[in-house]
Amino acid sequence: MEKTIHTRDHATFLRVLKQVREDAGITQVALADAVGKTQSFVSKVERGETRLDIIQLRTVLIALGTTLPAFAARLEKELGKKKA
Repeated sequence: MEKTIHTRDHATFLRVLKQVREDAGITQVALADAVGKTQSFVSKVERGETRLDIIQLRTVLIALGTTLPAFAARLEKELGKKKA
């Protein structure tokens, strides 16, 4: 199994996460404030330089006004498009 940070699936994960933030109309600065991190942290997450564990991802998603299951469904939909 290759490291996930080097896969197209991981790139899709990052793209979807950024899209969720943008769709919510929330800036990196506002998201950082909401989760008690810096804008630099959010930027590094979106670029794939910093990885989130599942609890951190859940916290970010709640701050973006969505849920882990909703995000997972959106991610699966996007990943399915790549496989088809």
